[in-house]
Amino acid sequence: KKIGIKKSSAQLKANYNISDLLNKQIMAVINFPPKQIGNMISEVLVLGFPDENHEPILFSPDKILKNGGKLF
Repeated sequence: KKIGIKKSSAQLKANYNISDLLNKQIMAVINFPPKQIGNMISEVLVLGFPDENHEPILFSPDKILKNGGKLF
């Protein structure tokens, strides 16, 4: 099953530039229904942990995995 490109309202600017995120594999929940967040529709819940300033650090695998795998 192809996942495609999804939009997220994750606020990542404190720790990431756009170039940091291009082609980066991250963990996200993709089977929640889309949700209106501000003026956009968020299609995924990006997973991360807060840094010392309570800004998100993305949860990312240390090896490349097949997209769409189940989290357990």
